[in-house]
Amino acid sequence: MSLVILLTLPMWWVGEVYGQNNFSRQDTLRGSITEERAWWDLNYYHLEVEVQIADSAITGKNLIQYTVLEPGKTMQIDLQKPLKITGISQDGENLDFIREGSAFFVKLNKRQVTGDVNKVVVEYFGRPVVADNPPWDGGFTWTTDSNGKPFVATSNQGIGSSVWWPNKDHPYDEPDSMRISITTPGDLMDVSNGRLERVDEHRDGTKTWNWFVNNPINNYGVNINIGDYVHFGETYDGENGALTLDYYVLRENEEKAREQFKQVKPMMEAFEYWFGPYPFYEDGYKLVEAPYLGMEHQSSVTYGNGYENGYRGRDLSGSGWGLKFDFIIIHETGHEWFANNITYADVADMWVHEGFTNYSESLYLDYHFGTQAANEYVQGLRLGILNDRPLMGTHGVYHRGSGDMYNKGGNLLHTLRQVADDDSLWRATLRGLNREFYHKTVHSTQVEEFISNSFGRDLSRVFDQYLRDTRIPTLEYAFRNGRFTYRWGNAVRGFDLPVDVTLNGKETRLYPTTSWQRLGIESLDNNNLTVDPNYYVGSFDLLGR
Repeated sequence: MSLVILLTLPMWWVGEVYGQNNFSRQDTLRGSITEERAWWDLNYYHLEVEVQIADSAITGKNLIQYTVLEPGKTMQIDLQKPLKITGISQDGENLDFIREGSAFFVKLNKRQVTGDVNKVVVEYFGRPVVADNPPWDGGFTWTTDSNGKPFVATSNQGIGSSVWWPNKDHPYDEPDSMRISITTPGDLMDVSNGRLERVDEHRDGTKTWNWFVNNPINNYGVNINIGDYVHFGETYDGENGALTLDYYVLRENEEKAREQFKQVKPMMEAFEYWFGPYPFYEDGYKLVEAPYLGMEHQSSVTYGNGYENGYRGRDLSGSGWGLKFDFIIIHETGHEWFANNITYADVADMWVHEGFTNYSESLYLDYHFGTQAANEYVQGLRLGILNDRPLMGTHGVYHRGSGDMYNKGGNLLHTLRQVADDDSLWRATLRGLNREFYHKTVHSTQVEEFISNSFGRDLSRVFDQYLRDTRIPTLEYAFRNGRFTYRWGNAVRGFDLPVDVTLNGKETRLYPTTSWQRLGIESLDNNNLTVDPNYYVGSFDLLGR
């Protein structure tokens, strides 16, 4: 998800922090690649939904096209209560199914032959969960604009996309493309992912907005946005040619949006410099006003930050630099590279989304305001780090790591940038990640190994320290009899992060490990050491000087 909370945790983290991993059968069905999921590979969805605003209800169906990887007889499809499936069919034949919580197990009558491409159609209806605190506690948001017109949206990363549509609700498998057809009252517009193909007008006065996504898409990134929108746009001359930038905002906010959204082009310039080409040129880029703070829906980024800079007008870093940009525009768009292009294959690896995107804010500042601004910003975010539990969650049971995945994840990357010691290497690494894992789902270990290989050094113990441990590594040292003695303390065994220091007035790089090392120095009356503050580490003079 897209947001940083410094003093409170999203509700779907609270139980994990204080409940301590009491996993249920539903956690396993949601978070694991079950036998009923493993045998088939998603190709395509066609999701059709009629939104009945007066009743806060929906009626819909989803065509699921898949390739058979190995013969299977039972398929798992997910849909959360209180929504109900009214029928599932294949080749016109109704299929039997049973429900276990949010998982539906469908008995297939047709022989599933390896390599075959088949389809099932799932029909459903009901009143979906209303979002209590979107986007964290997600679902549907039903509200109105200042003119009394309906203003409706979905957001569902934490709760899962199956809160409003039936699908294979696990991040490891994405469709190669998708069609989204949303029916609304005739005086309203739906904005969803991809490009608008056509609008169908019906005799009852409703309209169906047909959108097509040309690229793989993670299911939590699929969205509905319904409102009295006005549209304007522009074109950005990017690395892969002309990129359309489309903006959909409430009629009452058009003037403010035209001014605030001037930040989009400079942002694209910065992000393409650091990360490589925008990953979805075929689908374009959209910024869509929503009745909540915002989220990283693929090619349909939602926005609700009040048309002001900062995070609801606040600088999360306390450095002053956070007021130089609109947090939601910058952060949520950063997710187009890290979340939508490179997507976690298990939510336990969610730091890959949030750590890199948190650091995209700093890189935006670096590009437009300089390295010192970027440094001060990311250092300021350390005040929000709790070190309550590891950034990595538990695999296979839909369990996230600590909310520190934002600020601590960004500070881990800032530390690695110092290790690179050459911004050309750092930039090549970030661009290389987006090229190597283009439109793919990944595990954290793949990202970690790629960075190690790019740097030409084994960083595994560094990642273990920051991702799988809660301690802040501390450079322990002492000056005695013309010798400088030092090591990493408060660290995992074998932790070997290089670190830049100023030692007796001279800048130098040390290569500490968790074993003591000694360095001969000129003995001074006032020996001193200062660690470069861009490293997220502590330091401690063992002799207390």
